[in-house]
Amino acid sequence: MSSVVNFGAFVDLGGMDGLVHVSELSWKHVDHPGSVVAVGDEITVQVLEVDLDRERISLSLKATQQDPWQEFASGHRVGELVYGRVTKLVPFGAFVQVGDGIEGLVHISEMSAHHVDLPEQVVTPGEELWVKIIDLDLQRRRISLSIKQAAEGGTVASEYQEHFGEHAYDTEGNYIGGDTGAEEAWAEYYAEHGMEVPGSEGDRPPEAPAEPDPDAGPPALGDEHPDQPAEG
Repeated sequence: MSSVVNFGAFVDLGGMDGLVHVSELSWKHVDHPGSVVAVGDEITVQVLEVDLDRERISLSLKATQQDPWQEFASGHRVGELVYGRVTKLVPFGAFVQVGDGIEGLVHISEMSAHHVDLPEQVVTPGEELWVKIIDLDLQRRRISLSIKQAAEGGTVASEYQEHFGEHAYDTEGNYIGGDTGAEEAWAEYYAEHGMEVPGSEGDRPPEAPAEPDPDAGPPALGDEHPDQPAEG
């Protein structure tokens, strides 16, 4: 690496420099090239274009790395439960990070079984929770998620089954509980992914709801988020 500038980084190819534009440094968003590379680094790049007339060579660092979206799509499917962290609230919902460099949107209509006026009534940035994948569009790099449907239970993604223990799930991947050593498993999982350990029972995968008791009244609204006001 011969020099780092605001719009990218120049690589010495042995007598001629090539440019890795900032958009080609990483699959993740890069604010400044200096956060990815430094002068003196030796890296492997892929040649994108050679312009002999202008004597310019365009290079890519991210082309030598696996596309995280492709990796996520190959390991997950619609209907699965995944664990994520709320990264940002917007008027129409909340973005949740569900993988390394992968964020999905929980639309405001998928936040609760009852009406929600503002996303902050349900979640806060930094909160970690279970969500269900309801749409996965690899071409457009968009994932639609649901908190509301996750509360109903369902199939847990394989990486979480491994950490909780296979005996904690039925043959269809539904969480059935049991003595799984979940605390230790989650501590290990969080450590591997650089996440803080909340250490609460609410971090277990949501179980499918039990059959309704005809003699019991309707379930209380806002059980998952007790601070959330009920619809007036």
